[in-house]
Amino acid sequence: AYTSSDTQDLDPERDLGLPGTAPFTRGVQPTMYRSRFWTMRQYSGFGTATETNHRFRYLLDQGQTGLSVAFDLPTQMGYDSDSPMAFGEVGRVGVAIDTLDDFRTLLSGIPLDKVSTSMTINATAAILLAMYVALAEETGVPVESIKGTIQNDILKEYYARGTYIYPPAPSMRIITDIFAWCRESAPKWNTISISGYHIREAGSSAVQEVAFTLSDAVEYVGAAVNAGLDVDEFAPRLSFFFCVHNNVLEEVAKFRAARRIYARIMKERFGAKKDKSCLLRFHTQTAGCSLTAQQIENNVVRVTLQALAAVLGGTQSLHTNSKDEALSLPSQESALTALRTQQIIAEESGVCESIDPLGGSYFVEKMTDDLEKKIVELMTRVEDMGGMAKAIEAQFPQREIERSSWEYQRGVEHDDITVVGVNKYTGGDYTVKNEFRVDPEIEKSYVDNLARMRKERDATEAVRLLNDVVEIAKGTGNLMPPIVAAVKGGCTLGEISASMEKVFGRYSPGV
Repeated sequence: AYTSSDTQDLDPERDLGLPGTAPFTRGVQPTMYRSRFWTMRQYSGFGTATETNHRFRYLLDQGQTGLSVAFDLPTQMGYDSDSPMAFGEVGRVGVAIDTLDDFRTLLSGIPLDKVSTSMTINATAAILLAMYVALAEETGVPVESIKGTIQNDILKEYYARGTYIYPPAPSMRIITDIFAWCRESAPKWNTISISGYHIREAGSSAVQEVAFTLSDAVEYVGAAVNAGLDVDEFAPRLSFFFCVHNNVLEEVAKFRAARRIYARIMKERFGAKKDKSCLLRFHTQTAGCSLTAQQIENNVVRVTLQALAAVLGGTQSLHTNSKDEALSLPSQESALTALRTQQIIAEESGVCESIDPLGGSYFVEKMTDDLEKKIVELMTRVEDMGGMAKAIEAQFPQREIERSSWEYQRGVEHDDITVVGVNKYTGGDYTVKNEFRVDPEIEKSYVDNLARMRKERDATEAVRLLNDVVEIAKGTGNLMPPIVAAVKGGCTLGEISASMEKVFGRYSPGV
């Protein structure tokens, strides 16, 4: 089902090409960063919508060029802040969003026609996209011109992250509904960010990260095609999200291999005719799991190496982690240092003066071929199981990631793998400052706001709009229009999610 280049017989024209030409090994744009830098998109979100808005505006003032929103666990899992399931979690690992009013506050003063926004949201992606659409219309921004991304990658949630709500089949339906709706209504919006980041954070190797991510992509593209969508109409809006670790040259080769494999899959398996349908465009985030609570200043160096690898590998946007993330949510000071790291690489390192600085390196090209071969072998194992959905049911990716994670941890504990400041070079005096904490009173303020909103809204209309969501979920119509209407009509995220749950049920592993 998949092909790879012969590692013993590299054909530069076939396997490398030029930047911006198939198979895009050397990058997706012909001039890469010589014409414009990658989008500097720092991932932020904590506490209230007001606090997060302040952090967004601060980072934009400091030169950040795109937004990336972190949501709290209740928002990701489809619960309002007053749900018993949300107790103790409101605003903890991201911003809490219950209503369109919260969303208005989150993006207050931010021009949606000029700033692109990425939202790390999966099971409730349709609802958050609906809020973005409603806010754009309110502020006079044409929906067809909004730019941004919803992660909307549910498959990896079942084996690497855990923020699923509905079973796989209805979850895949919601995703294809989003594809179809955006094709007509929001053509500049990236409808999915197929994520290897969380696979790697769960403990996978670089090979597993790419193999499982591209296998997920095959599942999504196949589902959309089976739903009647033309591949060249939706594929140009697909995007990816990868992790980047400390081994600079391996990470560069990983990105090169991923682009090449994806281009071949889209052309040879799905018959894509447009070059844009074959482009693997990706966002990168430095590796949170590589950061240590010991000697946190060392994390600045780790993040710098990882960010450099992402740039040398041709990323389209980048988030750099803050040095104190192993201890708490990032302080404003450390978030600024993380952003400045990107800016120094862009403006001072000189790597952006070449379109493909490491292209043609004997070592990098050989490593790219070797990784490609291993990735394709693992993808073929998934394909032989019937595809990624079947592999997940068989617990295959879960077991593979668990094995890889255990092997790494064992290597650290036995000193076979060095982590500076943890199992080697542990001396020195490092002082931790400004550990950030979320105010526990935030939860009460959200609960009070929900009570007030429910009292003031038209309750009869809210019930009607939620019933519309239920009825469409029971049938085969597109879910986006009733979700957008419900958001505009004052329904909460938890209420809309619960309406779909009435029809789809809630997924429980092994049941």
